[in-house]
Amino acid sequence: MENIVIIGNGIAGISAARHIRKLSDKRIVIVSAETDYFFSRTALMYVYMGHMKFEHIQPYENWFWEKNRIELVRGYVNKVDTANKQLLLDSSRALHYDKLIIATGSKPNKFGWPGQDLHGVQGLYSKQDLDMLEINAPNKEVCKRAVIVGGGLIGIELAEMLRSREIPVTFLVREDSFWNGVLPNGESQLINEHILEHHIDLRLGANLKEIVADEYGRVKSIIVQETGEEIPCDMVGLTAGVSPNIGFLQDSGIELGRGVKVNRFLETNVKDIYAIGDCAEQHEPIGNRRPIEAVWYTGRMMGETVAQTICGNTLEYKPGHWFNSAKFLDIEYQTYGWVFSEKGKKEEEQHFHWRHATEKLCITLAYHKDSNLFLGINTFGIRMRHEVFDRWLTEGRTADYIMEHLADANFDPEFFKHHEKAIIAAYNKETGKSLKPKKKSLKRIFQLT
Repeated sequence: MENIVIIGNGIAGISAARHIRKLSDKRIVIVSAETDYFFSRTALMYVYMGHMKFEHIQPYENWFWEKNRIELVRGYVNKVDTANKQLLLDSSRALHYDKLIIATGSKPNKFGWPGQDLHGVQGLYSKQDLDMLEINAPNKEVCKRAVIVGGGLIGIELAEMLRSREIPVTFLVREDSFWNGVLPNGESQLINEHILEHHIDLRLGANLKEIVADEYGRVKSIIVQETGEEIPCDMVGLTAGVSPNIGFLQDSGIELGRGVKVNRFLETNVKDIYAIGDCAEQHEPIGNRRPIEAVWYTGRMMGETVAQTICGNTLEYKPGHWFNSAKFLDIEYQTYGWVFSEKGKKEEEQHFHWRHATEKLCITLAYHKDSNLFLGINTFGIRMRHEVFDRWLTEGRTADYIMEHLADANFDPEFFKHHEKAIIAAYNKETGKSLKPKKKSLKRIFQLT
């Protein structure tokens, strides 16, 4: 019986295992040093905030794995011996494979800051990080102030978590506006305001110089690079992005860049070895996508794709149109297609931005300035239908068409009873057009339900 070994039990590895089992009777072994069972990493914050228990974020019952004949091995892989097709676990035991899937995910970035390994300094990625947070910041009596370093999605999640326990937070963001390497300026400014309104001490254009220890080797304070200011704190969250977790592969003969190099079929340079999820790096980016995508749904898609290949139906990884969603405190964010920041915007890309006068609601529509071709949309505080925008991108609709039919994509029709006319009026004023919202036909209503 062919022996399939998967390193990593995140969404990518588990998706591969589940689909291999659906398609075959191969032996499947999953190796993980993090937890016994798969859990939803994106829901870790809700455990700390008291909305859920850890067992609630495990999608499958414990008996699921035995019933589906998926063997779980708790251990850390020290080395991959590609010549003998073996893994060395915990420097003491070996595990043979016929085919190997590397799905080891990411690890928080550290940039050599003095004091970055002190007690009280941590990231927010793993179950162990969650456990450590309960030690470092259980309440405002133990943690009188926390400092978060890095202005991405994980950073704002951690800020929300800590504020849920009334812990004061200082947030160091090196950019001059929050996440403005990804978001257009209007959206970035909206998030700046929202962070401050949630009583978070947002420091823009601020870098960490060093983390200072007390006499017991714990965090005492941090020093800001630009001003030399010392900020007393009991906990430091390092959330300046993540990197592929591939250190154990350095001498394996598997080609590495920032991640594990793979082709469009998710194959490495070594026969019978594949890489998927956050740790996989495409030799050439797919369209406008980055070579490494640390995104939940792409990990799932890679797992499903590689399962087909391993089971004899060789399949190219085709992730389709870009989409993503997140939450900035209590503002929901969605993006479909491509809306680049001011720094990354292409010459032909035109933006239409609308923001509500008083509420934290906005959209940014990107389109080709010559052809009016719809390129993408960002929404904040407005829930949109993925399947509708996916279809419009495939059909090559224009920005005018999107504006006329925007209500068709909205999850909450009540929103457009109040604001649709204002959005189209603003678009018309900016473009010199006279568009009007199209009424839904019965045909389109049935298409959307």
